[in-house]
Parts: sequence; C-alpha cells; structure tokens
Amino acid sequence: MTRRSRATRAAALVVAGVCGLLPGLAGAVCQIRNSVGVSFGTYLTTDLMPRDSAGSITYRCEGQITPVTIDISTGGSGTYASRSMAGPGAQRLQYNLYLDATRQLIWGNGASGTGRYGPVIPVFGEEVTVPIYGRIPAQQAIPAGAYSDTLVMTVTF
Repeated sequence: MTRRSRATRAAALVVAGVCGLLPGLAGAVCQIRNSVGVSFGTYLTTDLMPRDSAGSITYRCEGQITPVTIDISTGGSGTYASRSMAGPGAQRLQYNLYLDATRQLIWGNGASGTGRYGPVIPVFGEEVTVPIYGRIPAQQAIPAGAYSDTLVMTVTF
C-alpha cells in the first residue's frame, strides 16, 4: 500500500495579549481588542509551493501619547528563526509569521534579526487592525494530524 499524500490541518493561534502601563501615564490604556489566528487549512506534503495565510491583531489605545510596539513570542519552538507547530507524537511542522506581505521580515521582538510592529503613535480611541502574515514551507515530511502553536502578543506603550 502506498500513500499518495498526507493532509494536515495547521493553525498558528495568537491567543493572548499583555499590556503595560508607563509611570506618569496613569490614564493611558492600550488593549488588544481582537485577534484572528493564522489558519493554514489543509497542508499537503506534496505541495510544491509554500502555504500562505494571514491573521490580524486589533488594538485600541486611549489617553496614549507614547509610541506603541507589538511583539509576538516564539511559541513552542523557542526560536524566531524556525517556529514550529506541535502535532501527533513529537512531530513538528515548521512555519513562521511575518510583518510584511512578501514574508521577508519575521515578526518577533526586534532582536536576532526579527522585526516588531511599531513604534507608532496610536490614534486616540481608534481601533487599529494590523495584519499578520504566515507561511509554511513546502514539502515537509510529516504525518497527517492536527498541528498548532500558541503565541503571546505583547503590546508595549
């Protein structure tokens, strides 16, 4: 019996936000209002092209006059260079998240060759939606199953 292809459901979920408050700006509030995880759908190990997807983060600031930045953690892989999703057993599916639609600048914390969203001065009381671009490299030999990762977004102001 031979296998033609393996289908895999893959998603990188952005599930938490953390906001900090700078001394002297007691009335300033920034909060993550919504996040849409990057869901790659069905990944086929025989695909010749990478699988791309996008998600977003929406934040809102009030009483804010200092710049805002947003970082995204490494997730379960512990590295920005090669994020990975956990699957059946100890299997890992490689992927990454990017700041740009060309998927050249890895979204991290601004260190180790990564970028971060911002710094930007937020528009008072307006919700701002920032896209998150994801990519799974093609032709990874992995078994079928559900793959996922949990990431933390940090809003600093």
